[in-house]
Amino acid sequence: MGDYVDDFQPLCEVQSDKATIEITSRYKGKVSNVLHAPGDIVKVGATLLKILIDESPCPSMDFGDSEIAKSPDSDQIIVNEPAFTTVIFDDSENVKPLDSDIGKGKQAGALSTPAVRSLAKEHGININEVCGTGKDGRVLKEDVLNFAVKKGITKTPSDVLNADFGEQLRGKEFSCDPKNIHDRPFEDTILPLRGFHRAMIKSMTLAAKVPHFHYVDEINCNALVELKTAFQKNNPYPDVKHTFLPILIKSLSMALIKYPSVNSCFKEDALELILKGSHNIGIAMATPHGLVVPNIKNVQSLSILEITKELARLQQLASDNKLTSEDICGGTITLSNIGAIGGKFGSPLLNLPEVSIIAIGRIQKVPQFTDDGNVYPASLMTVNIGADHRVLDGATVARFCNEWKKLIENPELLMLHLR
Repeated sequence: MGDYVDDFQPLCEVQSDKATIEITSRYKGKVSNVLHAPGDIVKVGATLLKILIDESPCPSMDFGDSEIAKSPDSDQIIVNEPAFTTVIFDDSENVKPLDSDIGKGKQAGALSTPAVRSLAKEHGININEVCGTGKDGRVLKEDVLNFAVKKGITKTPSDVLNADFGEQLRGKEFSCDPKNIHDRPFEDTILPLRGFHRAMIKSMTLAAKVPHFHYVDEINCNALVELKTAFQKNNPYPDVKHTFLPILIKSLSMALIKYPSVNSCFKEDALELILKGSHNIGIAMATPHGLVVPNIKNVQSLSILEITKELARLQQLASDNKLTSEDICGGTITLSNIGAIGGKFGSPLLNLPEVSIIAIGRIQKVPQFTDDGNVYPASLMTVNIGADHRVLDGATVARFCNEWKKLIENPELLMLHLR
């Protein structure tokens, strides 16, 4: 309290189960009262803080005009309390008072997130002395760590603060020295679940009530490996990294055209199955902030190169915890690439109201036998399709998987359907 803020100055970050959004001040003045602490769960529309304009109270800052409150999914902001959201406040100790800068219209302090300010404070760094390399001069975590290295505060940048849980554990000392392992306290640590973690609790609880069945198959990826290698060798775009996933996503969309019921959503209250016209394929991503499932919109209309670029964009936003509600909402089917971490086999639960989800394992080279008994190497990938048995039957899913498998094993067939 007592700090001066300018209009449009960042006040806090609001984290919901769908996105992290920065809220800015609509007024210029002095903060007279902050009504919530970092990490609090606050109702949408509740007062956030009070600001004095010319020593007279202005209308209180609240969530009523925030992007979250306007979202059509605002009733699902926080998992267990539908009309709530999580508030993470900036560190007021690191906000520079405007003083003489008020008349000049300058913004107080450096642009940065609370996590970056906390990192700077931990290292005893005045964040206003750090040169920001982010958008509009925003100070990033890397800027603070590089500044610390230049000043001799630390030898090498650390990635410890990447994870939200790592931040919650900060300050707790755990000794791994076998000599004093019996002397250290064995205390429980309480980690409140926020944002994406709470979203997963709700979605998985609901999914567990749905009758699932799983269809498992192996797909020969020899041709896929050759195609990816060809893309890499003939890549005119140095900023584009070719992987297997965009090809799998495009071939999946091709198979969905033939089996539209797999790309549908089930409305339980109306007993209706909505066959989705767009193929908005969600990609499950494990981030330091929790599991998120952004989706690539209208895959049926995109080229493999366009899918590659959009996938890279979503992965970067997910890593930076900057996904918007638009990136998260509207998925029609989910693809979980557990093979990227190292798993061979997974048994996924539905991402409701979608009726199907696919887990793909890592591609492994294994020996295979021909009909006459000769051995040859094959790059195999395990596929596990989870389906809502209320609306999909095993025969439909099996035929769909066979179609997708045919396109993966013979990617030249994609050329027949590409527009």
